[in-house]
Amino acid sequence: MSVTPPLTIKNGKDSASYALGYRIAQSLNSQGLQKINLAVFNKGLLAGFEGKSIIIDSILDYCIKTYQETMSAEKSAANKLAGKEFLVKNAKKPGVISLPNGIQYEILIAGKDTIKPTLKDKVRCHYHGTLIDGTVFDSSVQRGEPITFPLNGVIKGWQESLPLMSIGSKWRLYIPAELAYGDRQAGPMIGPGSTLIFEVELLGIE
Repeated sequence: MSVTPPLTIKNGKDSASYALGYRIAQSLNSQGLQKINLAVFNKGLLAGFEGKSIIIDSILDYCIKTYQETMSAEKSAANKLAGKEFLVKNAKKPGVISLPNGIQYEILIAGKDTIKPTLKDKVRCHYHGTLIDGTVFDSSVQRGEPITFPLNGVIKGWQESLPLMSIGSKWRLYIPAELAYGDRQAGPMIGPGSTLIFEVELLGIE
């Protein structure tokens, strides 16, 4: 069995070369393009340096776009199925309340205030967002700083959930893909078709 020798970085050019490769891979990951053929990719890279593409330049972008759409559709379908199965099981847990729109929630802390926000309001919240496998994709709690935003400018799942909460409440929201980012990739962590989980604490209305 052949063993790949460890990479040795000897100089600034090596460092820059490695960094460029790493950044390109990060960019491809964020676009849902992890399953490329690396051998062919490397040949395309060399052809790009030499200016000798075997594919007509005018259709290069079309090739990328078509493959992106195919990969995104496959990933979205798989994520939606996983999300649906998760929500079916989750709905049976004690304390989980299911709404007609597909959102589920648990009341972690019941706010004593009776004031609730409307879509015309700005709200101040702490939140902790994860995927159904527990992966954290965003968290004001981890940053140690709550966020203020117009309620009509966020995902539908929040627009339809937060008006049910009173100030001081803390809920755990389970939001299906259709009320989150749908079939879109949302940054490097949230794949298309993802069901999202948020712990949201409503701190105030502005």
